[in-house]
Amino acid sequence: MGVKKEIEAGKAPGPKMHVTGPYLEGPGTFAVQLHELTGPDDATRTVNYWLDEGIDNFKAYMFITPAELSAAIAVAHKRGAKVTGHLCSIGFRQAAQIGIDDLEHGLMEDTEFLPWKKPDVCPETPDSTESLSKIDVQAGPVREMILDLVQHHVSVTSTLPVYEMFVPGRPTIQQRVLDALSPDARSSFLDNKVWVGDSSVIQKRYKMPVSPWAAAFKKEMEFEYAFAKAGGLLVAGEDPTGIGGVLAGFGDQREVELLVEAGFTPLEAIHIATSNGAQYLGEADRIGTIAPGKQADLVIIKGDPSHKIADIENVETVFKDGIGYDSTKLIESVREQVGRR
Repeated sequence: MGVKKEIEAGKAPGPKMHVTGPYLEGPGTFAVQLHELTGPDDATRTVNYWLDEGIDNFKAYMFITPAELSAAIAVAHKRGAKVTGHLCSIGFRQAAQIGIDDLEHGLMEDTEFLPWKKPDVCPETPDSTESLSKIDVQAGPVREMILDLVQHHVSVTSTLPVYEMFVPGRPTIQQRVLDALSPDARSSFLDNKVWVGDSSVIQKRYKMPVSPWAAAFKKEMEFEYAFAKAGGLLVAGEDPTGIGGVLAGFGDQREVELLVEAGFTPLEAIHIATSNGAQYLGEADRIGTIAPGKQADLVIIKGDPSHKIADIENVETVFKDGIGYDSTKLIESVREQVGRR
């Protein structure tokens, strides 16, 4: 909330923000900084507290129980807020039945298809990469799950750039990314990229000579394309976690490029990253598309990304509320700062 207030007061440049509360997490989490919910009553109390503080969205996390998720969603919806989730203990279809609004990251995080998954429990080894690399997206249980999400009006957030980092040989590391990272963050990221492509590490972790990530990455793309074509609302993100190297802004541009690789036309990919996001937030009447009466939030791009999607990286000017900002100067102002603060 502090960052949002600084931006709104004109003390710092930045976007309009919807602020999400601390993760709604259940017992057993590996993230010791998170509050572990003690049950449905605690979930209700926690959501109400943060709504009173000005939060307008929530994210459920990996160890939340169905009862806690149900309670959180009920009170959030009652007060006009939405709940998304990066889930593990709860599968996508179960979450849809409970009433969740959005699911983060796509098929890569849906544990319901893991043979060792137990009801309402996050598997001790939730890594689904190898299993996902062999799954049939177009038929059977996955297809049923897609149709179930569409029926329940559950959207999916695509975060392809963070997964791409785990694919050996991908992506080409851009100098602009390295320039923005702090020295420590840059070193850690480059070390991690070496680790991702290390055949001995792959053999030890997956018990196979070739990393399953390339095949799994293609399956994730296939799932997202199938979900959207079935009528699902696909929105775009980038999730700057994983092994590092996925930066806000740059990562969003890469997300749009990867949506095109997944099979969408450039215009469809741009629509997912703009109009669909506005629709999910309930703000399509103000943002997301260019039309008379809407907010003057625009980017000026050198080139034509509707034909050559890579041109989306060539941002010259960013307009917010009709005020133009020099993109080059903004980027230069954060040189070697990402990962430092």
